[in-house]
Parts: sequence; C-alpha cells; structure tokens
Amino acid sequence: MIDEAVRIYKENVTPARQAKKGSRTGYFLTDRKTGKGIAITLWDNEEDIIATEESGFFQEQLAKFNDCLTASPVREIYEVSAQG
Repeated sequence: MIDEAVRIYKENVTPARQAKKGSRTGYFLTDRKTGKGIAITLWDNEEDIIATEESGFFQEQLAKFNDCLTASPVREIYEVSAQG
C-alpha cells in the first residue's frame, strides 16, 4: 500500500499541486512499519491555501488514495514559524 501511495503522490498529486497558485513544495513522509503517511505542503500564503481548498482540489486529490487509506485523513493548517 505504501508504494502505491508514493506512486500516486509522485505521479498525480505533485504535478496537480505544482500547477496551483501559491504552491511552493510538498513532501510525502511514510512509516513503512506502521503503514502511515503524511503529506506536507508549503504555500506562499493562507489566501492561496483557502482558494485551493474552496476549489475542491484537496478532496479531489484525497480521492486518488481511496484504495490506500485505512482511516479517514485529517487535514490541518499550520504556519511556518521558524526554519533552521
């Protein structure tokens, strides 16, 4: 399942996200022992995230992972407060 999720992220989600206004970069972190994964994306500003969310983009991307998910995904927004 992890390999399939990574493939979907690389081949489908990444190019779609890169086309969105304000998208900077994204990471897909996985734990092969537990089968868990987390996607982290960085955006120019909150307005771009909200516009992307309102367009249905996030739900569209999550649907691509339906066969890989064993639990409901949780979406949270954080601000980058420090970088080092």
